[in-house]
Amino acid sequence: MKICMASDFFYPNMGGVEEHIFNLSQCLLARGHNVIVITHSYGDRKGVRYMTNGLKVYYVPIKVFYNQVVLPTMICNIPLLRYILLREQIDIVHGHSAFSTLAHETMNVAQLLGLRSVFTDHSLFGFADLSAVVTNKFLEISLANCNHCVCVSHTGKENTVLRAKVHQDKVSVIPNAVDTAYFTPNPCRRPNDDETINIVVVSRLVYRKGVDLLAGILPKLKHLPHVHFIIGGDGPKRALLEEIRERNNMQDRVVMLGALEHAKVRDVLVQGHIFLNTSLTEAYCMAIVEAAACGLQVVSTKVGGIPEVLPASLIILTEPTVDSVYRGLREAIRREMEKKQITSARYANGSIDALAPTPSETSYAGLCAFERNQIVANLYNWNNVTERTEKVYRTALREAPATLESMMKNVLKSGVWPFVLVIALCHLILRFLDWFVPRKHIDLCHSENPFLSPDCKRHQRRSSDDNAALITAVRRKREKFS
Repeated sequence: MKICMASDFFYPNMGGVEEHIFNLSQCLLARGHNVIVITHSYGDRKGVRYMTNGLKVYYVPIKVFYNQVVLPTMICNIPLLRYILLREQIDIVHGHSAFSTLAHETMNVAQLLGLRSVFTDHSLFGFADLSAVVTNKFLEISLANCNHCVCVSHTGKENTVLRAKVHQDKVSVIPNAVDTAYFTPNPCRRPNDDETINIVVVSRLVYRKGVDLLAGILPKLKHLPHVHFIIGGDGPKRALLEEIRERNNMQDRVVMLGALEHAKVRDVLVQGHIFLNTSLTEAYCMAIVEAAACGLQVVSTKVGGIPEVLPASLIILTEPTVDSVYRGLREAIRREMEKKQITSARYANGSIDALAPTPSETSYAGLCAFERNQIVANLYNWNNVTERTEKVYRTALREAPATLESMMKNVLKSGVWPFVLVIALCHLILRFLDWFVPRKHIDLCHSENPFLSPDCKRHQRRSSDDNAALITAVRRKREKFS
């Protein structure tokens, strides 16, 4: 199959969607498929770039409108998208993220060209505020002609079915995965003493990630001198955390690392004993899976699809309130004390003894860091995710290509009848381009990927020998006729 991943979010931007696209593309390439990625330009990064294993990325020269998303014009990018899809002989367009305008536009062009489209929703949305209403209606229009949808959790599936009005039989649940061979524990990086406990927080410092909850927890733990925080990430809420840190004189115990590259996240995680996630809404949360793979005890708010991500032995779930998260952290600290065999006498002045016992929803199994990594490896791996995604692709390919009439009827069901005119205009533009730039005049790309061939070096050696023989033959002919 020839697959096109389309999204506004890709490298050099880093995040859960970007990592998902890259890892899924790499696994599809390894299984013999041809994969390309279409995203907008990032600074000077324009044109065609090649990444690991020959993954071709089209950085199309489209200006960013807001929050790394291009302006939703629906028609201005049709010539370029058509040219790329026809040149690469794409079979399936796989769009990612409901926020991505480029993904929706590419899927629309693909449907009008007779290709199949699949969409993966990575987020949860509400139903009350104005932005959610507008986004949900736009998503409903976009997914009206989509062949199949993928959600990363069952909670995400329910959310997508309700807000986008997609039939539940057209929505599959395929979770994210983590490279447990990379996210491995390293207990040697933790503090050597038997007293210090490091709590790691790695996330964007925005309201949706529950930074206000974290700001309320820090003062409650200032009386525990051996509990330290390592906070990685950046965002508008960073100033709030720095203010709380200075107000409570915790500069030596709260380390702010700022923005982190994904390659450095593992180096930060292995320094901690406990990972804290305070998100207010989350469809899946890759961060807690990566933390568990690194052997950390996870404490997380019980929102969205988080309860179905990790088993009870790896995570302590709390309500999204300061007191509940504090009690969860207290339970995690007690468990780490048991593992470290820290006596209560060492915390006589630190009031750990003064805390009342808190019943936990999970039983402490005494798992070591490498046992946690093995559990995550058995639960989530990219090979399994890729196999399930391939089944979705095959299901979409078995469906008949969409016609202009069926696309208009599907859009009319959403109630936004003016969008029918947009579909008709896109169709007319494509017909004009078929006359102005006929398909027979578009050069087709080579389908084979030499980067993944096991006999790549042998082929290169053979081609060099053939070239040498050709040069020798040409030289002999020149000598003969001279």
